[in-house]
Amino acid sequence: MMSKLTGSKKATQFTESVIREMTRLNQMYGGVNLSQGFPDFPAPAAVKEAACAAINADVNQYAVTWGARPLREAVAREFTRRYRLPIVADEQVTVCCGSTEAMMSTMMAIIDPGDEVVIFEPFYENYGPDAILSGATPRYVTLHEPDWTFDPAELAAAFNAKTKAIILNTPNNPTGKVFTRDELEAIAALCRKWDAIAISDEIYEHIIYDGHVHVPIATIEGMADRTVTINGLSKTFSVTGWRVGWTISPPSLTGAIRKVHDFLTVGAPAPLQEAGAVALSLPDDYYVKLAANYRQRRDVLLEILERHHFTCYTPYGAYYIMTDISAFGFSDDVEFARYLVKDVGVAAVPGSSFYKTNAGRTKLRFCFCKKDETLREADQRLEKLAVRVKAEV
Repeated sequence: MMSKLTGSKKATQFTESVIREMTRLNQMYGGVNLSQGFPDFPAPAAVKEAACAAINADVNQYAVTWGARPLREAVAREFTRRYRLPIVADEQVTVCCGSTEAMMSTMMAIIDPGDEVVIFEPFYENYGPDAILSGATPRYVTLHEPDWTFDPAELAAAFNAKTKAIILNTPNNPTGKVFTRDELEAIAALCRKWDAIAISDEIYEHIIYDGHVHVPIATIEGMADRTVTINGLSKTFSVTGWRVGWTISPPSLTGAIRKVHDFLTVGAPAPLQEAGAVALSLPDDYYVKLAANYRQRRDVLLEILERHHFTCYTPYGAYYIMTDISAFGFSDDVEFARYLVKDVGVAAVPGSSFYKTNAGRTKLRFCFCKKDETLREADQRLEKLAVRVKAEV
């Protein structure tokens, strides 16, 4: 008889986070961490000061479970202002412990066993486990390089009567793809046809380059009542450790999301929610400078990686670069990533952690949310890789 002192069957269907494993390996070998997407530079002073002020004012107890009113109202105000889609804070905004919990609460709130969820690959690695934990069957549709486009026929074939939702991430991690309005229209048409929900992770909405424009799928005709938009403070304000995110949902889904959120985490950190309301009140030029600074870092890392023989796919949003590593002659991405962190001293993420298929075995993801000196140090260390490449030619 099998022992009951084991993990659940659900827990056997996915591995630990590869991204966070690479950070641990980087610490072990003293590398330069271009794997996990957290900045190594300070958050805005005004946002930090607001957090300290809230703590000093004894805002240290539970906030309202679904979010402190100032933050919920700021989220609703800013979405309404930017995208001209009216959002009512009391009926539509739920504050969660980061966008990760926002996604999990949403999935558990809307999914029943046997439901199917469409997921684009490459995907942020949490989406697959989220589907499994919520009881959904994932259906994967591939984004094809170099432009990370999808085949409309393949996407249409992934939808059926069991499809409950599609997970969208734009700007996209790991590719930097920014979905176009035409692409979103095609996705929206399938959602309307099959009565499916769009769960749209828009955590990188302000980190966008080269004239591309972020279009929330909730603003596409017929989608306001069938879209859950997920966002948070982490990437925009360089506070990934604060764990303050939110959902914007149609009122018909808000109650279910809030119930799940309540019993998962009770609530996000109260003083940091107060600081979040201040963050969302920063002037628009903050976001302009944010994107400009990241575009400069992107261009620096692109030049570094291409000079060191990586094939790079230029991102138009977020702060990651996907690369092809076939020229290096390693058997797969995991072997190469381990060599890179152990022997070269630079950590990246194996591409296979973003794929269900084998397409990721020739890819690596690097992040550029780092100080200039961090990128320069990575450049110097990658010289060892160049020597190896020359030696093998």
